Amino acid sequence: MTSLPVLHSSEVSAALAAGKPVVALESTIITHGMPYPQNLEVARQVENDVRGAGASPATIAVIDGTLHIGLDDAQLEMLAQAKGVAKLSRADLAACMASGGTGATTVAATMIAAHLAGIDVFATGGIGGVHRGAEDSFDISADLMELAQTPVTVVAAGAKAILDVDKTLEVLETQGVPVIVVGQDSFPAFWSASSPLKAPLRMDDAGEIARAHHMRERLGLPGGQLVANPIPAEDEIAAEVLSPIIAQAQSDADAHGIKGKAVTPYLLQRIFELPDGRSLTANIALVRNNARLAARIASELNALSRETGS
Repeated sequence: MTSLPVLHSSEVSAALAAGKPVVALESTIITHGMPYPQNLEVARQVENDVRGAGASPATIAVIDGTLHIGLDDAQLEMLAQAKGVAKLSRADLAACMASGGTGATTVAATMIAAHLAGIDVFATGGIGGVHRGAEDSFDISADLMELAQTPVTVVAAGAKAILDVDKTLEVLETQGVPVIVVGQDSFPAFWSASSPLKAPLRMDDAGEIARAHHMRERLGLPGGQLVANPIPAEDEIAAEVLSPIIAQAQSDADAHGIKGKAVTPYLLQRIFELPDGRSLTANIALVRNNARLAARIASELNALSRETGS
């Protein structure tokens, strides 16, 4: 049987060989989340945030059929400017690789790739979830099912605020996914630090979160953890400011017949346009904040694994 078309960057290869902490990063934030050249600048910033917090970054993408675990700067730049890049989840990751295509990984696909590479921690902006009106459309992100089956700790600022967050939490509970909020008793609302929703679980430091990941592994429990890390207070946008903007963007999407995978990037782009760029600035702040926390969790988990020999 031929080997899988998977290639590790030199930085990631060296870190894994030396038993050092690594943090996975998705690539749809580059191709579908922000305009060029801001997407490239943010990708570089986030990677450097991971390095500054003591871990190595592994941005994941499929390029010409090869699954890359970590990208060099030239590959980051190519992806940031590429047109027509596929948005890959569990359903189409293998097909893209088999056909020699190029695609950016969502939360679900990044989790699969990270687990394949032996990477336990992944930082993103926000997870996908249950879309508003899902009782009619059945539009529920594969990210939720991936969290239920793939043992990776995912650090996010909660679920994207364009979603039905209450229903998203209900699905995660049904699937047995631990939802750990960092340092507060309310669930963060992506661009806003808090919401009326109660934190399912609360932990206050990276060491606790790493121990929870390790204990799930010892118990043989499938799936990962969602770590909901509130956006820094100085960067948040109040929910009452965002609510009418999100409603307008959703109305625009409905009017234009936007469905399926196209919904999230369309809504985010409309929201970036509407409030004079504030949401994009907040988005960058929360992604960088998540990357730093993920690196600390990866370092704690790495130390714990050395101590216990597992």
